[in-house]
Amino acid sequence: MKQQYLLIDDVEDVGRSGELISVKPGFARNFLLPRSKAVPASAHTLRMQAKLVEERAKKAAVDKKEAEDQAAKLQGLVLKITVKVDPEGHMYGSVGASDIIELFSKEGIAVSKRNIGLNKPIKVTGVHPMTLKLKEGVTCAYSLEIIGEQAQEHRS
Repeated sequence: MKQQYLLIDDVEDVGRSGELISVKPGFARNFLLPRSKAVPASAHTLRMQAKLVEERAKKAAVDKKEAEDQAAKLQGLVLKITVKVDPEGHMYGSVGASDIIELFSKEGIAVSKRNIGLNKPIKVTGVHPMTLKLKEGVTCAYSLEIIGEQAQEHRS
């Protein structure tokens, strides 16, 4: 039987601070309660809900402003990576989310795997339009240019 809980903090793919949620007992017992992410819903906690919703709205406005500022800085950014290719131009490996995170860190930008809009690794050289998911639903477009190692030698 599912019990209702009041979220204290935002939980990815579950809900936001101040929301009433119904989850399975094991998830609440093993994740939400030990990490102080939620409390069981009662008359006392429901009075606390209004305060949490108000705080969450203020935090959301600040987060959205920060995300929009970051998106404006990153708009049109071109990340370049050089990979090994065979004589026919096929990549030996692929470029995944961890490679993209590393490229962003070289630019001085901290992102996590959930921010990268990549469903499967890229296995083809060339320019690939990408999307970065920031806080509060703000997205940013950038390009990823994958250069074959042999192509790099011909450009020089």
